Amino acid sequence: MREINKHPGAVYFGNDSWSKLQETIDKQGASSIAILVDNHTKTDCLPLFHANITLNKTPYIIEMAAGEAHKNIHSCIKIWEELSQLGFDRSSLLLNLGGGVVTDLGGFIASTYMRGIKCINIPTSLLAMVDAAVGGKNGIDLGVLKNQIGVIKDPLAVIVDTTFLRTMPEKQITSGFAEMLKHGLIYSNAYWERLRNFDVHHISETETLVWESIVIKNEIVTEDKKEQGRRKTLNFGHTLGHAIESYCLENAHLQALLHGEAIAIGMILALYISMVQEGFPEKTYNTASKILLKVCGKVDFTSDAISEIINLLKHDKKNLAGQVLFVLLEDIGKPVINRKVEEGLILEAFDSYKKL
Repeated sequence: MREINKHPGAVYFGNDSWSKLQETIDKQGASSIAILVDNHTKTDCLPLFHANITLNKTPYIIEMAAGEAHKNIHSCIKIWEELSQLGFDRSSLLLNLGGGVVTDLGGFIASTYMRGIKCINIPTSLLAMVDAAVGGKNGIDLGVLKNQIGVIKDPLAVIVDTTFLRTMPEKQITSGFAEMLKHGLIYSNAYWERLRNFDVHHISETETLVWESIVIKNEIVTEDKKEQGRRKTLNFGHTLGHAIESYCLENAHLQALLHGEAIAIGMILALYISMVQEGFPEKTYNTASKILLKVCGKVDFTSDAISEIINLLKHDKKNLAGQVLFVLLEDIGKPVINRKVEEGLILEAFDSYKKL
């Protein structure tokens, strides 16, 4: 078992992590326990939990609808009311079993119910393992605007077992892979190069790469928990990526993009902007764009769509005094933060993306 020892927010990784989860639950002596699942993880993942964990009291199963469209205040109200009706008090424990939507929303629920109860994240998707479940960010969307409401508070612990990945559709795997590629781009060329041969079916290599991604993110967020400096680098590709994701959610006639798919497009655009504005190497841009394109596929953005996406940038959480600020790269492993970008260059980046 691999582990990151800190309190709260310890991360236990591998098949043996279940014994740590059992130990952690037993130590809490919680008055009540609930497991938050969505309609997919209830069927595909809850049986693995029950096979590995024995609880002294029967847990309540709280089910929410799957998908980003349900990561909102309406879902929260329903779950808060359910916890209240079940008699949950401040010594209760919430286990969040699911992907990024479940861990984000579940963490927000736990952070706010009765001014805070303890929770444990058990991420079941690749995206949640390497991103959503580590770092203490908990939140919900405001309409189609991503993660506009939330708090930063670590869970009691995070339990990562890559066995859950066997339940994931391929698109969900590639969505999580996009965040791993982001870690490589902002952190080190060595990790980026190893990711190029990522194959989820190679279990040992997958576990090594997933663990390294978790370690990278943990290092960054531990150094800068409140996102005043280095943690901002984790937003690479997210400024435009979140706007693209929101645009697709807002327009029902479009196929919604998974988070990682939208972020992959955002990274391609940010790499082009980095090349023009920060001197990012053109050869590396060409190679990286091809790799990321395999993750996100090609999306046809009309001129009107691009205008609406750019308009959505004004809601980005990294903005300062109305100015949109980007994370860009001078090279792989050399991120720069708080960069202003002219709209003309953003349009040029979209034009370049169309030609890939």
